Amino acid sequence: MDTPNATSNEANLPGVSHPEEIFRSSAIVAGGWRVRWCSSTGSTNDDLWAAARAGVPDRLVLVADHQTAGKGRLDRRWEAPAGANLLVSLLFRDVPAVPHALTHAVALAAARASERVAGVVPDLKWPNDLLVGRQKLAGILSTAGPMEGSPPRPSFVVVGLGLNVGWAPEGATSLVALSTATLTRDLVLAALLEALDEVLSLPADERHAEYRRQLATIGREVRVELPDDRFVEGRALDVEVDGRLVVLDACGVSHRLDVGDVVHLR
Repeated sequence: MDTPNATSNEANLPGVSHPEEIFRSSAIVAGGWRVRWCSSTGSTNDDLWAAARAGVPDRLVLVADHQTAGKGRLDRRWEAPAGANLLVSLLFRDVPAVPHALTHAVALAAARASERVAGVVPDLKWPNDLLVGRQKLAGILSTAGPMEGSPPRPSFVVVGLGLNVGWAPEGATSLVALSTATLTRDLVLAALLEALDEVLSLPADERHAEYRRQLATIGREVRVELPDDRFVEGRALDVEVDGRLVVLDACGVSHRLDVGDVVHLR
């Protein structure tokens, strides 16, 4: 990370084998979050998921300078130059009845953090991209742990965020490109964790209402690309409490979709 006072910690995360890596503890600790840093890894989501299976505590945060096997929606490859962007995964063991709410909370917190540190006010695109205009600023991908209890729900959720701070691929944008503020990844991460605590403190109905307000997808003509090269086209009507996108197609059929990649058509 950018902080000069990160302390050395030779012990790897439980369940994660990185013999070539030295994990360090970040100086950033807020709201009970424990932040770990590594210079390079395959995927922070994969690492933190494995560590969660091995028993690491709630609110562990893993940040990497570089990911060699980062993934986006529908298993698309995602990679950024080392040290350019905020690549972070967060572990939640307190899983609500609607696990999607944690992913929405991270999206809302990333939007709040972008506004606070850079004056950038992004929109949300279902399921969990941040856009400025038509350009992507950030993407979010979640993975869930084993199902437990009755009714069953994940025993933990890992939410990964890739936020373009200093670099963006063609067609996307970054905080540095949009702002004259002096920005570091540490500054953005601190703002993210602070905002996340605020969002998580909201009642579930208020949080969902805020997510819907910031979701630019609602009311748009969209194409939702699904696995196996299928797609649905129509008008996005709403996002339900369980996170499903409601799309009305040209034949008047409503589709309730829980996975997919949205293209805003107009």
